[in-house]
Amino acid sequence: MTTFTPQSPEDVLAAIAWAVAEETPVEVLGHGSKRGIGRPAQSEHTVDLSGLSGVTLYEPEELVLSARAGTPLAEITALLAENRQELAFEPMDYGPLLGGPAGRGTIGGVLMANLSGPRRIRAGAARDHALGIAAVSGRGEAFKSGGRVVKNVTGYDLSKGLAGSWGTLAVATDVTFKVLPAAETEATLAIGGLDDAAAAAAMAEAMGSSAEVSGAAHLPELVAPGLLEAPDGAQTVLRLEGFGPSVAYRAEALAALMAAHGPVRRIEEEASRALWRAIRDCAPFADGTMAPVWRVSMAPGDGHRMVAALRMEAGVNAFYDWQGGLVWLRMEADPEADLLRALIARCGGGHATLVRAEPALRSTVPVFQPQPEALAALSARLRAQFDPHGILNPGRMAAG
Repeated sequence: MTTFTPQSPEDVLAAIAWAVAEETPVEVLGHGSKRGIGRPAQSEHTVDLSGLSGVTLYEPEELVLSARAGTPLAEITALLAENRQELAFEPMDYGPLLGGPAGRGTIGGVLMANLSGPRRIRAGAARDHALGIAAVSGRGEAFKSGGRVVKNVTGYDLSKGLAGSWGTLAVATDVTFKVLPAAETEATLAIGGLDDAAAAAAMAEAMGSSAEVSGAAHLPELVAPGLLEAPDGAQTVLRLEGFGPSVAYRAEALAALMAAHGPVRRIEEEASRALWRAIRDCAPFADGTMAPVWRVSMAPGDGHRMVAALRMEAGVNAFYDWQGGLVWLRMEADPEADLLRALIARCGGGHATLVRAEPALRSTVPVFQPQPEALAALSARLRAQFDPHGILNPGRMAAG
């Protein structure tokens, strides 16, 4: 077994060229914070990018940052905070959910997993903020796409095309992201006592208002007490961000609008930030176990109906982000993949990813949503172009 620890893009190219020449697959990872997502590795050799680290360009006035792929996200977040800037899509940290430490994710992993957090409903995901990438394909060829300016439209936008490929098409060596000013302050309004359906209606009304809500989540009765210092019962939470006077004005208007749904209270800045970090990182299910956890994306009005049907068939706990369009599910035992996906299809459609389970289960269950035939054929052709020998993370996203 060989572990490559490249220190430069040239080292990455040499490692992949060796794998191509030997026709042997390699597992590609940064710090391994998301190693437990996907089917277990089907390779004896590893390309460890943790040494490929460092910010190579940061121009706060131009809102652009470039870094080596193995740079810890925590390092980048701290640098941006010094200049009151941020990655607006607030990428989640999978480490604690998967039983690891927090703060181990890398900026390359952010793009390859296309991460996002609660603000996705307004800001989008990692792919929407990527400006450029340098990478090595499974052919052993180095390439670049995009650039270091926001208005760059030369060639194919491969940085977006590689987002969410989980290292199966190319090995990123450098990534460039657009950054944005951080909000001066924030506050959260919490509505108490709503069931899932009533919460979906309240969140829809809030998102349709002029309050500019940047986060909308529902924490049912079994989840809320662990995240909020509040009386027992469900909590529907709505985040407002911006300048102090603006947040105050919008919070007052939104509280008046939401009063018809239930009692409303305000959560101030520091407590609000802590709450949304916990929602972002799926803290309610980061319980130190390997009980199966699913990440389900559906239309906001459909998620609660799917959960209600699922609870009739299986033991499950759930909470909602993205106005109800992102559903986190913790199963009691069996991941119930076939049942879950059938209910998703019946309740309007969507997709489900098994983000936590024992390796034995991940090797037998389709971890990522199976693609329709036409899309699967297109994906196969794309893999044949980028990785014709099946060198990079083979079998991680699908059997074979």
